[in-house]
Amino acid sequence: MKKYGLIGYPLSHSFSRGFFNDKFRREGIDAEYENFPLPSIREFPELVRSVRELEGLNVTIPYKEKVIPYLDALDPVARAVGAVNTIRIRREEGELFLKGYNTDVWGFEVTLRPHLGPDHTFALVLGTGGAAKAVGYVLRKLGLEVWYVSRRPRGERTIAYNELTGAMVQQIRLIVNTTPLGMFPDTDAAPPIPYPYLTKEHVLYDLIYNPPETLFLKKGKERGATVINGQAMLEQQALKAWEIWNR
Repeated sequence: MKKYGLIGYPLSHSFSRGFFNDKFRREGIDAEYENFPLPSIREFPELVRSVRELEGLNVTIPYKEKVIPYLDALDPVARAVGAVNTIRIRREEGELFLKGYNTDVWGFEVTLRPHLGPDHTFALVLGTGGAAKAVGYVLRKLGLEVWYVSRRPRGERTIAYNELTGAMVQQIRLIVNTTPLGMFPDTDAAPPIPYPYLTKEHVLYDLIYNPPETLFLKKGKERGATVINGQAMLEQQALKAWEIWNR
């Protein structure tokens, strides 16, 4: 039986296991998908060596960047983004070959495009982790000017939450949350942005899918904004990962 899985820590919020095992049962595929919570990325090489049936992995928080040094090759998109969420595993003559991909890029782009209009020339990305890198890559590809908001701002076009003004929020009509703020079970949390300045021209996209409506999205909806959660993106990136594993 072929095996696939997810690495990250913790994995209580995992979507992938249920998605893939349902797919395998529905389509009669002789495979199994498991969660592999790794307290340290240093445990990654032993996992790949010991589970010999393993042919592919997804990667989630906090290892989308930390896993890269353990890989043999990167797809051009993953290299450009600087983050990996999918790994293809091949064993040839006893040798392992691990290649990293980023299917978050695909999932985010195909689910965002239908909601973009001529007013969406700027974007705010909340967070600066691996998911934020994929989101920023897509937004720049689509021609938007991107600013990041972080608790610990570093680098160009990155500001602290207390520097984000109402005037900025009024001007920037697309806001994407890539942080875990609001994820189950901490559903009372939300990124600290000036919500009263949101309008019906705004689009709020939250990569979180559990709960389906985070406090971030609820506050946006109350102001008339278009809101999108991460469910469709997750499904699209998972299907793209399956395609990569079976090339």
